[in-house]
Amino acid sequence: METPFERHFTLTRKDAPRRRAGPPRGLVVGAIVAAALAWLVDPASAAKPKKGFEPVLAPPVTVQSAPPTAGSIFNASTGYIGFVEGRRAHALGDTLRVMLVESMTTAKTAGAKTQKQGQFSITPPAAGPLSFLNPNALNASGGSSFNGQGNASQTSSLAGEVVVTIAEVRANGTAFVRGEKRLLLSQGQEWVQFSGIVRLGDVDQENRILSTQVADARVEYAGNGSVGRASREGWLSKFFNAISPF
Repeated sequence: METPFERHFTLTRKDAPRRRAGPPRGLVVGAIVAAALAWLVDPASAAKPKKGFEPVLAPPVTVQSAPPTAGSIFNASTGYIGFVEGRRAHALGDTLRVMLVESMTTAKTAGAKTQKQGQFSITPPAAGPLSFLNPNALNASGGSSFNGQGNASQTSSLAGEVVVTIAEVRANGTAFVRGEKRLLLSQGQEWVQFSGIVRLGDVDQENRILSTQVADARVEYAGNGSVGRASREGWLSKFFNAISPF
């Protein structure tokens, strides 16, 4: 039988000690989600080479055991090299070297300056009902000035070479080329991707062409890994910089 003493000091479900409130779950979950999103959108960790720069291979040539006789000394099926074009790249799947000599320098300076001044004064009469006015109290002047200046400059350069393949030959003597070069280093991966339209007449005897002679050129030099990730701002710093009013 339960006595009044036991009934008074027995802990019920309502009187059970509550656990100490910990940090809000929403804050912890939000931090984890923000970290995951920052990791996914971080270019240093999620960057990958773009697709569409795969090399183009020439169609296979069928080898015949006994080539047909053409009835003359010259036979085009046994191999032919033009006297003028030589071994320069001109067919689908041929390779050529693009010499990257890109260099861009831009500069801009802007300035503005304004200034304005004004003055107003009244001299009261020395005699009469307005003689009690103080002349210094009736003088007013004002002025405003503004001076602004801005400078911007940027310099970028890219040197090297990348071998590309001819992906399309057009009737007007131009060809669409594309290619890439990938470097797998100990601390990440780097790649150079190039595409554009070249004029086959600009290709020299060593199958080289300058990148400044390529129309609609698209050059991408990027990489990923720990080195690239260390050189970028952290996700928490980005968050506070985004909401900072200063």
